[in-house]
Amino acid sequence: MEFHDDYPEYEKMAHHDEAQGKKMRRTLWNVFWIMLIITVFELIIGFMAPGHGWSGTLWLKTLFITLTIAKAGFIVMAFMHLGHEVKFFKYTVLAPYTVFMLYCIFICLNEGTYSGKPANRTPIDQLLVKQQEDLRAGHGHQGGGHDAPAEHGAEHH
Repeated sequence: MEFHDDYPEYEKMAHHDEAQGKKMRRTLWNVFWIMLIITVFELIIGFMAPGHGWSGTLWLKTLFITLTIAKAGFIVMAFMHLGHEVKFFKYTVLAPYTVFMLYCIFICLNEGTYSGKPANRTPIDQLLVKQQEDLRAGHGHQGGGHDAPAEHGAEHH
């Protein structure tokens, strides 16, 4: 039994001729191969990193972030058809996303190791703690907070 539907071939339905369909398929395959090469490269570097002492280094983190953003760009440009849009629209779509991703990367790199232990404090946290300690040492501890003596007239049980 043969399957029949009422839909014409894709090229006719999308108002493309065979040459355009072939070009579009070629573009998609090119994106696939580029993304596959980037992924294989990431895997090779990831497997080599511990043996060469690269784990956790800034350049390795930067490399992986850059390659991941490149893959995301290929996906957006090819599969979401943003590559065919006008330049202003591309920037309108990509600018907020880029700012948000850079913020997320900053948070992960800056705060990702903090677990409450003094050894895991970020440089900014270390500076703030040092400033607080200097203030306490220089001015003494002056009232306020939980260490303040009870106010006059407060009942004690």
